[in-house]
Amino acid sequence: MTDLPTSADIDLIKRIIPHRYPFLLIDKVEDIVPGTSATGIKNVTFNEPHFQGHFPSTPIMPGVMIIEAMAQTASVMVGITMGMIDKELLVYFMGIDGCKFRRKVVPGDVLRMEVTVTRGRPGGKVWKLKGVATVDGEVAAEAELTAMMDIPKA
Repeated sequence: MTDLPTSADIDLIKRIIPHRYPFLLIDKVEDIVPGTSATGIKNVTFNEPHFQGHFPSTPIMPGVMIIEAMAQTASVMVGITMGMIDKELLVYFMGIDGCKFRRKVVPGDVLRMEVTVTRGRPGGKVWKLKGVATVDGEVAAEAELTAMMDIPKA
């Protein structure tokens, strides 16, 4: 695992997960420790489609989108761990536990999603991760995520 990337720009992210605009919710992933942890970065801008209706006079990033950004961060880290670059990896939520929202996320914020593996291994289909999303060091959301990797047949 020593030759695996420790960061992912938008081009590498798109080679690992299938999400595209308007549902690709991370801009980069840093500090990737394969099989262990990673940090996703999302630059929140007013131009995102959910702000048209949530809420027009007081734009707030929907909590479910924050959790999805955490999951996409986790998917990139797991995809790198499993050697899934350019392999059409699909990831499915199995559970979201202990989810709490602590702070509003608004345009202009930089959302950092730190994910840490609590259960999972290279080649394994089911992974469990702890996710914490912060803005300026303040916790915005936290949750335990369980996901199943749909590994394409060779």
